Amino acid sequence: MKQINIFFIIILFSFSNLIADETNDFTIWKEKFKKLAMSNNISETTFDKVMANVKFLPNVIKYDRYQPEFYEDTKTYISKRTTKNKVKKGISFYKKNSNLINEVQKKYNIEKELLLSLMGIETNYGTYVGKMDILSSLSTLSFDKRRSDFFTQELLILLTLIEKNYINYETLYGSWAGAFGFFQFMPSTIKNHALDFNKDNYIDLKNPSDAYASAANYLNNIGWKKNSHCFYKIKLNENIDKKYLNVSAKKIKNKRKLKYFKKFIFNNENLNFINENIKVGIITPDKDIIPNSETLKPAYIVFDNYEKILKWNRSLRFALAVCTLKDKIKNEL
Repeated sequence: MKQINIFFIIILFSFSNLIADETNDFTIWKEKFKKLAMSNNISETTFDKVMANVKFLPNVIKYDRYQPEFYEDTKTYISKRTTKNKVKKGISFYKKNSNLINEVQKKYNIEKELLLSLMGIETNYGTYVGKMDILSSLSTLSFDKRRSDFFTQELLILLTLIEKNYINYETLYGSWAGAFGFFQFMPSTIKNHALDFNKDNYIDLKNPSDAYASAANYLNNIGWKKNSHCFYKIKLNENIDKKYLNVSAKKIKNKRKLKYFKKFIFNNENLNFINENIKVGIITPDKDIIPNSETLKPAYIVFDNYEKILKWNRSLRFALAVCTLKDKIKNEL
């Protein structure tokens, strides 16, 4: 028994040392980052005020290493996010905010069902916007080596927005990755696309007015085409060259006109309503990610609008879920 107790004491002591080392390293990082921030026109006053309580968050590193986009198969991922209850909540939210949503749809030419779908998947219609301290999350990910450059830039942008009084740093609680508001905007997205739609001299992305207009403005800016195709599920035959099967969300490669791909698609007559000269890509989102998945199943042809959703979130499954929920909501409106 004494040996066991000694063993656990050694483990606890070692773990405590690791945490202490990590905290010490983070303190050193923070001192270096302050110099970087000040060289990017962040005042010392703003930095000291905003970053005073920033901490290293070990759980953020865990979340970064394990994300459902990388582990859930497509069927599971989509079914969890496009339930009947999610559709019901979307319709309810629309009825309560119909004047605003219709106004935004008209002004930015973005379908209301797309906005409802995105909000539903991102935050369950504002009921879960995240509780993480965004400044600490971004600082932790900037400190971490895996994607340090990206998150350092996002943190600098956020500090700039605070410096200019566009947003209130005391409200910055959101996702572990630093996303904020009803539509989970990263700081760079806030900078480039967010709007003060209700003209109160403040961008509040937890307010339906600013949030919906900002999301519609973002979609409009990245080129979403209203009432155009997103994706269709297909069944492929074995003759297709594997180079046409996209498994990465970074870029849809080897696109061809639909008429070229038709010979590789069973029951391709079901696609006759689509202009066969439109360029499309093919994705097989489970391949190379889900163990023992089939090479050709599931498969989807994807269009330009699908790729616009990838600009919002670089996940093949996320884009499929958004367009699926969009269609389900549209059928109920």
